[in-house]
Amino acid sequence: MNLILLLPLLVSFFTGLFLIPFWINKAKEIGLVWEDMNKPEHPKNVAGSGGIGVFLPFILGTLTYIAIKTFYFKSSDDLIEIFASLSVILVIAFIGVLDDLLGWKKGGLSIRSRLVLLLFASIPLIVINAGQSDIMGIELGILYPLIVIPLGVVGASATFNFLAGYNGLEASQGIIILSSIAGITFLMGNKWLSVISLCMVFALIPFYLFNKYPAKVFPGNILTYSVGALIATIAILGNIEKIAVFFFIPYILETILKSRGKLKKQSFAKVNPDGSLEVPYEKIYGLEHFAILILKKIKPSKKVYERDVVYLINFFQIIVVLAGFLLFHTELFG
Repeated sequence: MNLILLLPLLVSFFTGLFLIPFWINKAKEIGLVWEDMNKPEHPKNVAGSGGIGVFLPFILGTLTYIAIKTFYFKSSDDLIEIFASLSVILVIAFIGVLDDLLGWKKGGLSIRSRLVLLLFASIPLIVINAGQSDIMGIELGILYPLIVIPLGVVGASATFNFLAGYNGLEASQGIIILSSIAGITFLMGNKWLSVISLCMVFALIPFYLFNKYPAKVFPGNILTYSVGALIATIAILGNIEKIAVFFFIPYILETILKSRGKLKKQSFAKVNPDGSLEVPYEKIYGLEHFAILILKKIKPSKKVYERDVVYLINFFQIIVVLAGFLLFHTELFG
């Protein structure tokens, strides 16, 4: 890998580092602030839709990579796929902003509207017939672009939004999964996909610094939809659908648990006056609630705080990733 390919990553990182504080001030100025639900008294002073400070740096970093390919390497390889990927993220980001502005407490977009719009976001990958239609030895033919690609984009973008609501959780999960996918695509020879994945990772890192406990900015659906859609896009273009699905085990479990409550139960905890957390329902409706139960059993103090929940879920995700590398090592290393 040429060292010049570090430039797109640095562009993503430093653009985010500059843009996020600016967005925090602007969001507060226009009144786009949300409640921090896992704090005592739910303070209403955290800037919302901070994913804008990730989405724009990612786009700029990816465009920088395209410029390097075009002017430095004199190559037009994979440009159609890269622009299709950007088109997916642009559409997804629009849907996320729309959902954020309508307000999650007011219901945001209806589930039906959200699914239709997310399906629309998969069209750029469909029209270029992205990926390979052979999955696990089964040739799907035209069913792959018409069914698998839309399901992948909709499923990843929607479910990545489920495991959320705790300071730093969405950003750190995105960093872990996309870094792992970047490593896999690199090992499989798709280095251009690694660069695109890392552009998002390097855009997420400065955001995490402002989003971790205590959060100064929230991601909003613009971030969760965009990160989920990018994971699906990289998986499709890199033909690593099986590995990506395996990495999504925490989100599959979260979806199953959320389905128990008909997708109406929130991930937030019941907050004690000292800031410690309790499970808000009699039943478990999310990995966040399950993490609270586990931590209350293993921590000597029996006090569970927001950071503890995030660290435990991230630890679980890292275990899943390591297990994935072991399970699919033959495909990765030959």
